[in-house]
Amino acid sequence: MGTLKYKGYSGTVEYSEEDNCLFGKVIGMNKNNITYEGRTVEEMKADFESGIDLYLESCKERGVKPQKPYSGSLNIRIPSETHSQLALKAQMTGRSINAIIKDLLTSQQNLSNA
Repeated sequence: MGTLKYKGYSGTVEYSEEDNCLFGKVIGMNKNNITYEGRTVEEMKADFESGIDLYLESCKERGVKPQKPYSGSLNIRIPSETHSQLALKAQMTGRSINAIIKDLLTSQQNLSNA
């Protein structure tokens, strides 16, 4: 499955054999559902970008802040021993647990293959 990117939003690329068309939806939008389609890649990409533009314009007209696909906040569950080790490392280095986890995640060379 491929992805499209536009103005900070990402969308899926799928194929419907039954309808003989390409289609997708914007990823990470839990309050708003933006979908698009096309018979060709160019048509689908244009519909994707148009959908994003229409959504952003609608938000502007209504005075509503557009939903970002991802907020940048993530809750994870880890074993208590791991949590304890992170807290100790944070205290010893004068950094936050969040900063340590962020560095660990961003140090991975290619998260897209995870």
